[in-house]
Amino acid sequence: MNYVGIVLVSHSSELVSGLKKLLIQVAPQVPIAVAGGTNENEIGTSAEKIKEAIESVYSAKGVAVFVDLGSALMNTELALEWLEGFDNIKIVDAPIVEGAYAGAVASGMGCTLESVLYDASEAKNLVKI
Repeated sequence: MNYVGIVLVSHSSELVSGLKKLLIQVAPQVPIAVAGGTNENEIGTSAEKIKEAIESVYSAKGVAVFVDLGSALMNTELALEWLEGFDNIKIVDAPIVEGAYAGAVASGMGCTLESVLYDASEAKNLVKI
């Protein structure tokens, strides 16, 4: 069975590495890649790392990309411009932890990209301050 790939983009490589460990516990069959920090392993983001992460989990079912802060979104959009011919890649409008958790569970159940996006976006309702 094919699964929707999950990509976690953060300014911190430690943050997305830890989140990936959590997601693997609930959805071990789902392909998950991380793009944290810059190419020099500093705080920040790298469009090149993001592109490579997307390519590593890409399948016909698509990829859901979760981002943490502003430049993570901008660099993800840039990476998507470099991925000509790749369909079904979506940036998810959801909190990175709660959204990725819900998205990984949905992907692990064999859901479509649209269902993964929906479940992840509904995770916003779980975040209460």
